[in-house]
Amino acid sequence: MPNPRWQDPPAYAPDGSNVKVADEYWSRLGAKDPLLVCNQTLFTPYPAGRFLFRFLGEEVVVDPAGRCLLRRTGGRWEKSDDPLLELATVLYLMNVQDVYPLGRDIVGPKDLKEGHFFQGPHELKIAPLLERYGRNAGGFRAAAAGLAGEAVEMADAAFRLKPFPRIHLYYLLWEGDDEYPPRMSVLFDRSIENILPADAIWGLVTRVSTALLAGKA
Repeated sequence: MPNPRWQDPPAYAPDGSNVKVADEYWSRLGAKDPLLVCNQTLFTPYPAGRFLFRFLGEEVVVDPAGRCLLRRTGGRWEKSDDPLLELATVLYLMNVQDVYPLGRDIVGPKDLKEGHFFQGPHELKIAPLLERYGRNAGGFRAAAAGLAGEAVEMADAAFRLKPFPRIHLYYLLWEGDDEYPPRMSVLFDRSIENILPADAIWGLVTRVSTALLAGKA
């Protein structure tokens, strides 16, 4: 059975173009001190200058020399074709330079410095999630828990998902009924804007939402 974290990962940017991590980004990452990178990002050193982290509860290896992500398949590490996650991961490793407080200043996308980006065609794509879970909060809870999400006291059902150690996403669901339509919001720790640009935030949310959609209802 396909792992929901990796099933049909999207490969497009907000403008619909294909995502590709620039060689310059990989070169800059490869030039950094691996131990410093791990101390700042909370990734784990891995043999041959690589890094290991947990994406939604599953181990992933970053291979700067091979310029790719690796995931475990059948007991072996294999290259993963997952452009949105690859881009967000490389930017995360490049840009984290401090210890950021988590859970203190939680904001919506339009509250970020580049909040104007998340309008019109660049709005976060949560309509598929509402279609699937808008009247099925139990299914949403099961899907989020299956991705190592942690329940939080918000909305009718809400979970904190951890794509990276220093970046958490908060998915809030208000279940619909005969009188009110369902609603969903995605919130962030404000510190995300110190690590990822707006288009990469959009891509990371799209990637995590894809994993939620693939979860068992």
